[in-house]
Amino acid sequence: MDVLSLSGLLLGLVAILGGIVAKGSSLGALWNLAAFLIVVVGTLGATLLQTRAPVFAHALRMFPWVFKPPRLDLEAMIKQIVVWSHLSRKEGLLSLEERSEHEPDPFVRKGLQLLVDGAEPQSLRQVLESDLDNSESFDLQGARVFESMGTYSPTLGIIGAVMGLMAVMQNLTAPGRLGPGIAAAFVATIYGVGLANLFFLPVASKLKSLIQARINYQTMILEGLVAIAEGENPRNIEHKLLGFIQR
Repeated sequence: MDVLSLSGLLLGLVAILGGIVAKGSSLGALWNLAAFLIVVVGTLGATLLQTRAPVFAHALRMFPWVFKPPRLDLEAMIKQIVVWSHLSRKEGLLSLEERSEHEPDPFVRKGLQLLVDGAEPQSLRQVLESDLDNSESFDLQGARVFESMGTYSPTLGIIGAVMGLMAVMQNLTAPGRLGPGIAAAFVATIYGVGLANLFFLPVASKLKSLIQARINYQTMILEGLVAIAEGENPRNIEHKLLGFIQR
């Protein structure tokens, strides 16, 4: 569990809910069905309009990463690559075939299988870099779904506020309804700006940072497998890969 993400979400809620109470209003003032429909449902509609179905589904699958990031143990993987290097030097690349069959990570499994099949280092690099680029592109498209929501929701919040004020202007002959009407109109703005800055945009940024961390991890694996294919000394491989660890 990512404590920072959870803490950030809770602090954001405390800031909004605590702030409205401190201003002398009630929590019930934050609820308005019309504002919810305009901002939340409208934002979802605009996002669906611009996004391909596979990308939107991928964005939903990625969302749990914000609170439970993929486990990337670079030090453990470096040790594993060094073990594979020793094994390949002693028993040949075919000795890695059994290891590839039991490897859970598809990227690593593919790399090991290419080694076993006798792929040249340059060919191995090209294939894995292509996979890496495609994976990064698709992941970034998923993160941009939340970024788009953060772009649309403030605008829809303004639309909701304007629509609310239009309704108020139509009831100027009833002064007792003006105050509550104006307050309800601005709830849409709170929804739009609040969701964008306390949820959608932070989620997009967090996902992008996690994607970058995974790219760094997979690039390290790529360099290690290419080094094994080139027959480098295991100790040299270890020293090279340690440079990928970000402290």
